[in-house]
Amino acid sequence: MLKTFASTVLRCQNGLRRSTFQCRHLYVPIMVVNRIYTASKSNTDGQSLGEENQKTIESLYKLSINIKKIRQLKGWVLCKEVAYVEETADILKGMGANSMTVADILESCPEAFLQEPAEINVQKSIWNLVCPKDRELISIIEKFPDSFFGYKSFKNQGDNIRYFQDLGLSNKIVCRLLTSAPQIFCNQIEDNKKTIDALKENYCSLGGTKENFQTWLMKLLSQDPFVLSKSSLAFKENVKFLQNIGFKDAEVLKLLSKLKGFIFDMTCSNMELGVLFTKTTFGCSAEELRQLVMTCPALIYYSVPLLEDRLKNLLQEGASVRQIKECPNVLELTPQIVQFRARKVKQLGREIKDQGLEVLNGTKKDFESKFVKLQFKSERPLFNPVAPLNVEE
Repeated sequence: MLKTFASTVLRCQNGLRRSTFQCRHLYVPIMVVNRIYTASKSNTDGQSLGEENQKTIESLYKLSINIKKIRQLKGWVLCKEVAYVEETADILKGMGANSMTVADILESCPEAFLQEPAEINVQKSIWNLVCPKDRELISIIEKFPDSFFGYKSFKNQGDNIRYFQDLGLSNKIVCRLLTSAPQIFCNQIEDNKKTIDALKENYCSLGGTKENFQTWLMKLLSQDPFVLSKSSLAFKENVKFLQNIGFKDAEVLKLLSKLKGFIFDMTCSNMELGVLFTKTTFGCSAEELRQLVMTCPALIYYSVPLLEDRLKNLLQEGASVRQIKECPNVLELTPQIVQFRARKVKQLGREIKDQGLEVLNGTKKDFESKFVKLQFKSERPLFNPVAPLNVEE
């Protein structure tokens, strides 16, 4: 009978939602049976997690936190001897979080309540350097709890935040970096500084100004903050390659603005293949090659098989090589986008070979605007019988 009762409550425990845990008449049985439940509990790797800390379980129940979700996500945290569930919740509430927000944070990042309260307060003070208002900070933590609780390199974090601020990066940009790439703030400040100084030296050697470098750096880090973990040697080699095939310094600077983080992932061998593909496909001179690449940098940073596939797709939709040469940016569009837009244009009774590729080019918003104008032209009558005739009396 006792086994039957235990199995019944276990089924209830697995199916109950957060609000159900607050029912007092179920509270004691669940805590009793929980010991039976944890005895056979294993993680996703099939390894035994050991017995759960009942004090931690009880504290989580009091906060109406979905323990089943934590067990599935990171059950090992419930087996730790020391946890600071109530203390962590109090800190979050002190920052302006309500009970539901606290529950969401601890369910998404249960490691949070394993940190000592003093460590959390230190981390809070560091993040306050870029987000002084606690209510704004708590909303950021709710969205990115792992970024806040998952890294403890306090000195490096503080030093790097101040360094980025000294570079002129806005708090908004630095905060975005903290949430999207917290690892780079754990780097030694000397390593980040060395990479940025090398970028600045190469950028200015092309004739760029310090002010323009700051703007470029902000865009670069916003697109790919992990460039700080990459070697600046690739950047230097790729710039040299572009100069060797005839690009002037001013043209290289413009390309850097368009390529941003891609300049670090490109290789000289792939760029050389891209140049060969462009020359062979479009039969262009050295001057035309530079103009095509300036218009469509994808010609040197996309792989040749990808470019060939997109070229083939455009030809199948009725475009000509000449049209693609005049509007090379269409190669940046995926085949699915090209097919969808071409089909929309054909529904108006127009053909791509007669219409040109500019109508397909651009963002979704750009295409919709062009399509509306094209639709208006298709529906407009050739003769308006209501309009007055300009006839001399």
